[in-house]
Amino acid sequence: MQTALFNIEPKEKEADISEWGTFKDSLKAPVHGWFTYPAGFSYKAVEHSLKQVLLLEGKSTIYDPFMGSGTTNLVSKSLGYNSIGVEAHPFVYRITKSKMNWDILFDNLNQSLNLIKNKLSKTERPIKLENYLQTEFPELILKCFLPETLFDLLVIRNTISELKQDETTKELLRTALICSLRDVSIAATGWPYIAPNKIKVTSMSKKGWETYRNRVLKMYSDIIQIRNKASKMSTTHSLINGDSRNTIGKIENEIADHIFTSPPYLNNFDYADRTRLELYFMGEAKNWGDISDQIRTKLMTSATTQINRGDDKYQFLDSFKKECPDQFTFLDEAVNQLSKLRLTKGGKKSYDLMTIGYFNDIYQIRKDNYRILKPGAKALYILGDSAPYGVHIPTDELIGQIGVAVGFNNYQIQILRERGGKWEKSPQRHNVMLRESVVILQK
Repeated sequence: MQTALFNIEPKEKEADISEWGTFKDSLKAPVHGWFTYPAGFSYKAVEHSLKQVLLLEGKSTIYDPFMGSGTTNLVSKSLGYNSIGVEAHPFVYRITKSKMNWDILFDNLNQSLNLIKNKLSKTERPIKLENYLQTEFPELILKCFLPETLFDLLVIRNTISELKQDETTKELLRTALICSLRDVSIAATGWPYIAPNKIKVTSMSKKGWETYRNRVLKMYSDIIQIRNKASKMSTTHSLINGDSRNTIGKIENEIADHIFTSPPYLNNFDYADRTRLELYFMGEAKNWGDISDQIRTKLMTSATTQINRGDDKYQFLDSFKKECPDQFTFLDEAVNQLSKLRLTKGGKKSYDLMTIGYFNDIYQIRKDNYRILKPGAKALYILGDSAPYGVHIPTDELIGQIGVAVGFNNYQIQILRERGGKWEKSPQRHNVMLRESVVILQK
């Protein structure tokens, strides 16, 4: 079905809503574009949605159960609304906290930059630099940076941790370093993949210190710009590093006036792996095992490729079967198809179990969202459908139906764009055309 969900005014008809499910707009916006998050969406979509809802500055609260890089929370703060965000990925959560803090003093930043510069000038590089770096970093990092650049970045990292500076300033300095890594990497490090064997010639002449310093100053400029344009209303923002499937005890009942979010798609995308470069450099992980233990175990199914076929959790929840019988029947048939198809494929990917885990998670999150949302309020979800091994699963329709089954009054869908066309000639892909949609549920 198609509805006039966003009620686009005539003056906005030229706006390209097909990009609202992508991060393109946000990349160009102050603060929003600091960290290139592969699962981000457009801040313009959030702005448009919030302006269509009856909200009160300083009083209304917006909730995002998949906070990610903080797009919804940043827009809420800019427009003068309170916000709550939940993010399971601890590394991304910390970056978003930094993006939400605009109380930065330039004198503190400038003093810190001078201290870092002095430290760099006084620190001699080891004679056997490459051998030294091998003791500090995993092989992937060594392949992605010139040795001299990597050493400078290491000095910057260590100096930031030693600074006797307020935590807000240190967090911004840390975030700036993280956001500089792919700028100076000599490997192809576009999102979402890292290709250490493919040289990025444009980075060969970039210097670690100059790139980092410019990044810090640009981020401070962004803060001034967004702060000057933002509502002057005092607001509160609760950011939670946790599990959005069950937030009882952390988020009150019926506190949210609006929900705007984008759940992980049912596409086997590994969010933990997509921050591997940053995790390895910052010393927060050294191998796949660290990433699995610290991050993958905390993410919802489909946000990771790591599925253990012997794990009992990959069975449909009894409560899901009971509350959503029609959706369970449809999905159970799809899962049976996938379990047979996977045996005929080279990779034998566990799309069958992934589908079970995904909809168990989605079901629990819808129930929790319903609890948090005020009566009469709306929840908007940007997401795409899926066709693992060519078995079409209309995720948008199913999420809407599950929402109604757990208590929401109704759901509507607006299609933003068709997708998957660029893969139609690939022999490794299915030929099912997919779409990206906005699902709206009303309590």
